[in-house]
Amino acid sequence: MKKTEAHILIIDDDPDVLTSARLFLKHHFTQVDGEKHPRELNTALSKSEVDLILLDMNFTKGDNDGREGIYWLNHIKEVSPNTLVILMTAYGDVELAVSAIKRGATDFVLKPWKNEKLLATINSALQLQQSNKKATKLEATRKSMEEDRDLALGDFIGESQAMLNLMKTIDKVGNTDANVLILGENGTGKTLVARALHRASLRKNESFIHVDLGALNENLFESELFGHKKGAFTDAHQDRAGRFELADSGTLFLDEIGNLPLHLQAKMLTVLQNRRLTRLGDTKEFSFDVRLICATNMPIHEMVGKGDFRQDLLYRVNTVELIIPPLRERVEDIPILVDHFLQRYGKKYNKFDLTVAPEVLNSLMDYHWPGNIRELEHAIERMIILSDSSHLTLDMVNFNSSTGDDAIDTLNLDEMEKFLIDKAMRKHKGNISKAASDLGLTRAALYRRIEKHGI
Repeated sequence: MKKTEAHILIIDDDPDVLTSARLFLKHHFTQVDGEKHPRELNTALSKSEVDLILLDMNFTKGDNDGREGIYWLNHIKEVSPNTLVILMTAYGDVELAVSAIKRGATDFVLKPWKNEKLLATINSALQLQQSNKKATKLEATRKSMEEDRDLALGDFIGESQAMLNLMKTIDKVGNTDANVLILGENGTGKTLVARALHRASLRKNESFIHVDLGALNENLFESELFGHKKGAFTDAHQDRAGRFELADSGTLFLDEIGNLPLHLQAKMLTVLQNRRLTRLGDTKEFSFDVRLICATNMPIHEMVGKGDFRQDLLYRVNTVELIIPPLRERVEDIPILVDHFLQRYGKKYNKFDLTVAPEVLNSLMDYHWPGNIRELEHAIERMIILSDSSHLTLDMVNFNSSTGDDAIDTLNLDEMEKFLIDKAMRKHKGNISKAASDLGLTRAALYRRIEKHGI
């Protein structure tokens, strides 16, 4: 008979009760421990995660009012709110046990119990716990997908030799658990490559969790990645699972990993080596099983040489490196992408049978596209919105930036902001940190403006 994966802790001062319960439950669950007094609770809970506690209601001779049981129940729910508690009580304490359920106990069993009834009560509680965990994970995955702005890039398409080679590599690497590092400029489709790897993997039916490290406040890195315990910091009002836990059994995509601060790079390395983590403000360790995919637009190998990124962490995350070429290096894909976006946004804005004049296509293929596919997509959408016919002509093309360093001929603040950001990004070859410094912005502020302008 296969045992259920669960850690059960029995607390009862009667050695006979303790022994009989342990002997019986060890046949059904992977780990069963016992303690004579709840004073040992904190030690037990700090060592490992306890799924369920069988708790007696009285521990002091002469006391039969169950107040001790209520006290320790409250303590358990305070220090380990996710641990289930089933109370063990005598017949006369049933009313008290029912009252305790309102305080957070899952159920109660009467002493002396029948083994079948005890087992059924425990299994029922554990099944409910698993259902709640799955619901929490699904909700977190849904929210993560809603927050994934890069989904607007559309299908992962391209027929240039560079893209065909990339797709071939994705097919080879996808069905493995190898860590992958995706390198490429902003807007080239790094998120789409990550999702393609996930869809090609054995984990495709599990969650895909995307974390944009470039958009996170530095103070939230640790909490977001590893989770936190209630009270760990001022705004930690409840326990929260980190992205590693939410991605368990699935794929974790760390976008813009070059933005990870040095002091957290050391912790990240330890977590990846041990495949175990501890939530912020907690002492318990959690094991996890994820397929890790990372991406960055920063020159990460140069950063290693300058001491801005740990070499040992780079070796840990780049078992395979995939480099996505910028759009200007695969201009033969532009007609295919234009057709794709014409169909997408034609349908969105109820404008069908859209065509582009040959000179429009030539102009699009001559442009340098600092914002890559994302910028092309926004350009096509803008043309469709402003068009009065189904035939898009050259007068509708407006790149809003120059191929040289000439000043933009406009006093519109949004257009000027976009021009300056584009200029800074080209000057520093896509390096977010340097461009942000030149513009007098934080990295997070620059990311928001890049997203705003579709650069």
